[in-house]
Amino acid sequence: MEEILEEQESARPDIQRYLDIVRRRHVHFLIPLFLGWLIVWAASWVLPARYKSGTLILVEQPTMPKNYVVPNVSDNLQDRLQSITQQILSRTRLLLIIDKLHLYEYDHRQLTPDQKVDLMRKDIDIELIRDAQNGQITAFKIYYSSHNPHIAQEVTSDLTALFIDANLRVRQQQSEDTTNFIRGQLNNASAGLAEQEAKVRAFKSAHEGDLPSQEASNLQILSGLQAQLQNEQDTLNTAKQQRVYLQTLIEQYQSLHVSPGSTDSGPTGLEAIERNLETQQSKLADLSSRYTDHYPAVEALKDAIAKTEKERDALISQSGKSGRRNNKQLSGDLNKENAGIAAPQTPQTLQLQSQLQANQEEIANRERAITQLEARVNNYQARLDAAPASEQQLADLTRGYDQSKANYDDLLKKQNESEMATSMEQMQQGQRFSILDPPSLPIKPDFPNRLKFCGIGLGVGLALGLLVVGVFEFIDDRLHSETELKTLLQTAVLVEIPEIIDSTDEHNARRRLVLGWAMAAIILTTILVGSAFSYLHT
Repeated sequence: MEEILEEQESARPDIQRYLDIVRRRHVHFLIPLFLGWLIVWAASWVLPARYKSGTLILVEQPTMPKNYVVPNVSDNLQDRLQSITQQILSRTRLLLIIDKLHLYEYDHRQLTPDQKVDLMRKDIDIELIRDAQNGQITAFKIYYSSHNPHIAQEVTSDLTALFIDANLRVRQQQSEDTTNFIRGQLNNASAGLAEQEAKVRAFKSAHEGDLPSQEASNLQILSGLQAQLQNEQDTLNTAKQQRVYLQTLIEQYQSLHVSPGSTDSGPTGLEAIERNLETQQSKLADLSSRYTDHYPAVEALKDAIAKTEKERDALISQSGKSGRRNNKQLSGDLNKENAGIAAPQTPQTLQLQSQLQANQEEIANRERAITQLEARVNNYQARLDAAPASEQQLADLTRGYDQSKANYDDLLKKQNESEMATSMEQMQQGQRFSILDPPSLPIKPDFPNRLKFCGIGLGVGLALGLLVVGVFEFIDDRLHSETELKTLLQTAVLVEIPEIIDSTDEHNARRRLVLGWAMAAIILTTILVGSAFSYLHT
């Protein structure tokens, strides 16, 4: 059990052993500690001081609500800042500032313009400030470092002005470019819309009459034409019947005067008239069942029936007078006709021939009217037959026109919005940069931080002192403790001879201890005083 405990104790770091080593070799520890700190501290006073001037720029949102005016500039502020930064940090822009303020001009060396630009880029620092909730950039800082605090402030001021002006210029340029692009697209859309309008207009002109919108009108006109055609056909049939009737009457009248061996041909004429009258009355009954009494065909047929009845009565009267002629006179007339002498025309025959001529003219007029009506009916029927195909073609053209019109209206709306947004940017009412904290005049140098250098020097001294102690301890082959002996022999110590110290040794030991503490106090005091001095002059 004791062996196990001893092994565990040997595995633990022997802090007391290390402290004994440092105490034993305090000179080797303190001198490197002091030298390391002193070198770093002295370097903080030797290195040239650099002053940093900074400014805080606030990102102000547009004063106009987006519901009224929609900006046509990208909302990605980070990308725009990167673009602006690249423009400002360009060689041309930086050389203007360098030449203006005579930057990076050293007596011991001559730098090229490119080297000056590279040095200035390293001295410029831009820090973005984001909203903790949504991560949007709300502000950013611009820093510039220089050996001269006034130069640092002036350069920072120039960079700030460049950022503000560049942002306004970039936003205006982007807005104007967007407006010009939309205007060009609108011109193309207008030309396309005019082309579609011309196609629709040409199609309607070429298909006048058979357009879908005219289908109801065509149907109504066709129905009216068909009714007129039927009326004309009925009137024509009546006129043709009248012609047959008149021709029969004329033949009968002529037969009464010129037929040989006949003293009474009345029954034959009366039979024809009666037959014609029955036909007309039957036709009238048929028309009356379909049309009113004021229908033109009904009225015409009634007039024809009245004429027929008059002719019948006249023929009956004429036949009675002819029967009372003496046979001698009738035979003489017949002999004259047979001898080639024409019977004289009676007033009735002349009247009938005049009626027949008028009837034939009426028939011709009716036939021409029917031909014209049939042509019109066929025309409107063809329009109705062509309406489905025209409707499909017109629908395709109208669809193209509607698409062009919608595209044109959308671009027109976007153009108006873009022009308003451009006007807002020109009036500097959009998103802009404003100086929240003007460039400061640095009082203390930003580099080197002498107090920080003191801490670094102390760390370097400690590391250096431990390193020196470790080296001397490594090259020292003497045994200084029981533990070292056990480690070397790998066995237990049986007897320990106590150290015999006389008065001289005791005096020397006390002297070394006092000198060690004095050296430590001096070094510690020096470090504290140097750190305090650095703090006060930082």
